[in-house]
Amino acid sequence: MAEIGGRMTTLPAMLASIVRHYGERPAIIADAMHLTWDGFGARVARLAGVLAARGVSPGDRFAIICRNGFRFEELKYAGYWLGAIPVPVNWRLAPPEIEHILRDADCGLVVVADSFVEMMSAPALTPWSGNILHVADDATASPHPHYDLMLADTDPLPPAAPGEDDDALLLYTGGTTGRAKGVRLSHRNIIANALQYGYAIGARRDDIYLHVAPMFLSADLRATAWIILGCAQAYVGQFTPAEFFRVVETHKPTATILVPAMIIMTLSDPDFARRDLSSLRLVGYGAAPMALEWVRRFADGFPDAALTNCYGLTETAPDLTVFDPGEFRSLIESGATEGPVTSVGKPAPGVELRVLNDDGGEIGELLGRGRNITRGYLNLPEETAAALDSDGWLHTGDIARIDEQGYVYLLDRAKDMVISGGMNVYSSEVEAVLHTCPGVHEAAVIGVPDDRLGEALFAVIVAAPGASLDEATIIEHCRSRIGGYKIPRRMAFMDAMPKSAMGKILKTELRALYSDSR
Repeated sequence: MAEIGGRMTTLPAMLASIVRHYGERPAIIADAMHLTWDGFGARVARLAGVLAARGVSPGDRFAIICRNGFRFEELKYAGYWLGAIPVPVNWRLAPPEIEHILRDADCGLVVVADSFVEMMSAPALTPWSGNILHVADDATASPHPHYDLMLADTDPLPPAAPGEDDDALLLYTGGTTGRAKGVRLSHRNIIANALQYGYAIGARRDDIYLHVAPMFLSADLRATAWIILGCAQAYVGQFTPAEFFRVVETHKPTATILVPAMIIMTLSDPDFARRDLSSLRLVGYGAAPMALEWVRRFADGFPDAALTNCYGLTETAPDLTVFDPGEFRSLIESGATEGPVTSVGKPAPGVELRVLNDDGGEIGELLGRGRNITRGYLNLPEETAAALDSDGWLHTGDIARIDEQGYVYLLDRAKDMVISGGMNVYSSEVEAVLHTCPGVHEAAVIGVPDDRLGEALFAVIVAAPGASLDEATIIEHCRSRIGGYKIPRRMAFMDAMPKSAMGKILKTELRALYSDSR
């Protein structure tokens, strides 16, 4: 059997090693289930048998449509144990979008939580209605083969022995610019980044890691850094500030990674100051930028926790950069408003980064290379060739610069840079200024067609509760802070921004709304 420290490093080998070394330590801390690593490993081995009995063979892909929880965890690891490939599905998608994923991934079996079984009766999804494994609290009421009943009656399987470079997990990108793409992540990709990330942020054996970000997204792979150490795992089923508070107070996790939208909602909740979140010794964020004003509030709200920031993509399993936790808090508390505090840290250990600029300048597209980089996209050879060059460099599509100390500064998505009157304007720079305007809760800047300039800057703004804002106020605030050509002269005020499951503002939707603003 392949194992950690042996010829190969794979996810079933990793789990076998964890069970062998840490079998009596807590693995799962959930409202309805407490398991040691021995118990978790035994369930995973039997669940692999359930998947096999439902027609899943090594190398096959199967879908998971479930909220966060220990069952999601053991389903992923049962797939690894069997040598099959889990395909976590964003349950917020519409049935036709889910149909695309199931067909593209050639999923036979779909594991569905109770909340989403009714969705599977949609016309687009009826081809899979005969091969559902149902996850429900009441097994006797299920019309489909039931997860827990089958688990109790199935013999365990031995672990498979896939290769390090075999596909382990298929994650679909958001599809905000078209059809979602299946990102192929290997055993090597996932374990490499877990080791890189865990070392950089100081994961500890006595930690309890809290899964808050949706587990169908690559952000959840950061938990592997703690799983490797045999740390216990806890879960927020679906994020709300109230549920986050409850789980932290109940299960006392010590480390978690949030997305900025979650942090803003948590800090803004009226109950925040009254809740006991003191068990958290490390709180990080990633997946989307966060205005410096909110970063400072974040530091004030968690005064005793180390803070970290990171940057990556689904294609990088998921991180390319990590900010040292102690250094990040120190920079925030120094009051710095520019320099490293505005960066996303430095390259993760074992990751190479460089900037590609045809003019030889310091600003350009960020490229990354390392053992955590995807093999490419499923069924999309042209897109794979465009993203990965022959030397293994991944084109991220992000515009960045890297300073002499190695700090990485993200300036924009390549598609979000606005060329107005022949001048390059980075929307993130303008957004940072807008966020410092009193009364601005959120801001996004896009380019819209303009007969004179080609593109004009357009700001979309969400006001803070009780604030009163108008165009003149916004323009006057910007006037002394950025050059005149960077100031948005057109804008709209919204009650809420359109956002992805990760809390990223969907600029494609904003462009669709306001592209005819002239």
